[in-house]
Amino acid sequence: MSDVKQSEQLFDLAKAAMSQAYVPYSHFTVGAAILTASGELYSGCNVENASYPEGTCAEAGAIAAMVRDGQTQIKEIYVMGEGEALVTPCGGCRQRIREFSSEDTIIHICGPEGVRKSLTMNELLPFSFGPENLA
Repeated sequence: MSDVKQSEQLFDLAKAAMSQAYVPYSHFTVGAAILTASGELYSGCNVENASYPEGTCAEAGAIAAMVRDGQTQIKEIYVMGEGEALVTPCGGCRQRIREFSSEDTIIHICGPEGVRKSLTMNELLPFSFGPENLA
């Protein structure tokens, strides 16, 4: 699969996930799509809960699906939300992404119109704490 075709597929997967978000309280949809180092694709959407803030972020859902399938290495992740501002992963999700990434993993911040900004894991979460710190 070409990089352009794969990028389009990941973008579309994040957009489709965003459309399935369960957000009756904030009405703020977020979708995420992951490409693993082995080429597998996973997605997730945010899911809110009446016991606010006990919801789940889109990135966490995609990572859970990836791990459930035995995958442990994120190559790229697309995170999509609406609005004028960049919808970047929250602090908790930055750490969740970091757990399964290298410093070169690419995080694409998207709006429904396309990719707005791309960052490496090291740019998104510099001087991060990861599994190798525990070795």
